[in-house]
Amino acid sequence: MKIAIPRETFEDERRVPLIPADVEKLIKKGAEIEIQSGMGEGSGYDDEAYKKAGAKISVDRKQLLSGADIVLRLRKPPEEEISLLKPGAIHISYLDPFNEKASIDKFEKAGVSAISMEMIPRTTKAQKMDALSSQASIAGYVAVVEAMKQLDKIFPMMMTPAGTIQPARVFVIGAGVAGLQAIATAKRMGAKVEAFDTRPVVEEQVQSLGAKFVKVDLGDTGQTKDGYAKALTKEQLNKQRETMARHCAMSDVVITTAKLFGRKAPIIITKDMIENMKKGSVIVDLAVDTGGNVEGSKLNQTVNIDGVYIIGLENYPGQVPVHASQMYSSNLYNFLDEFWDDEARTFKLDMEDEIIKGCLITHNHEIVNEKLKS
Repeated sequence: MKIAIPRETFEDERRVPLIPADVEKLIKKGAEIEIQSGMGEGSGYDDEAYKKAGAKISVDRKQLLSGADIVLRLRKPPEEEISLLKPGAIHISYLDPFNEKASIDKFEKAGVSAISMEMIPRTTKAQKMDALSSQASIAGYVAVVEAMKQLDKIFPMMMTPAGTIQPARVFVIGAGVAGLQAIATAKRMGAKVEAFDTRPVVEEQVQSLGAKFVKVDLGDTGQTKDGYAKALTKEQLNKQRETMARHCAMSDVVITTAKLFGRKAPIIITKDMIENMKKGSVIVDLAVDTGGNVEGSKLNQTVNIDGVYIIGLENYPGQVPVHASQMYSSNLYNFLDEFWDDEARTFKLDMEDEIIKGCLITHNHEIVNEKLKS
């Protein structure tokens, strides 16, 4: 079975789908792996490292893709490259299937089995394959680092000859994977941390990291069966914003992490709230790539609104590509390994498995994913 890994084409993307250590493990299982020359450079892996792991190096991207049984990527593919894949091939990457209808249609017409890494179910069995969580964890860490770089204060309390410096106040909105990592990182750096989430069930996790959980009586909220926060009603959002406004006004750093899978991110921080924040304070919008949680945030820019800096990077995990690649590569390897037939030395789609049912989008010229169909 031939596995092909092309270079990422997304601008400034330095993460790679598979690192040499995982290439070597797959080759030992019987895979033939071919990479496009220069594929690993963004994360510090040259072609020689992949050669030593047993991979072949190709300089012909079209031939690489057209001859593959499995294509591994990080980002969704350019639409024009989908038609290069042979019928029956398997394509695995982030696909953003709810928003990329044209790409999904092309996979369907091409007869390619398209697997979306965003759709890996959040179950105990699939945890080691959960790329969304692994990259979100990195994003939460990077959000704090970016805030520290922008803030004109230090994070920890310090006893100095000139007196005591009070710790920075950090407010994290959303206590999912990214939010919890942001809380932990800010606490390690000595900040005083508060956090809010619409799901009361995460209060204990927030407190276990040493942060204060901000409570707002929103009525029925809860979470989906996959562990995501449910969308709030207009009334709930307004009530939430009233509490957010008070805590934002007291904070030096605010980090927003609220994403709704497959939909536009909700606006949580409005311009009125920003106007009441301290001059020089910092907001990091982790949802800017899906519309943003902060009114006025801009993709890949740091903007100044009334003296408040709003950071809106599109690719937070990509700021630390070595470890982000290591984690994504491990997710991919674990996924392939789970469905690898050691006897036949090949990857097999188990159409009855719950993980495959969750993440397989197209197969045999059909859209087969139930969530996408409904």
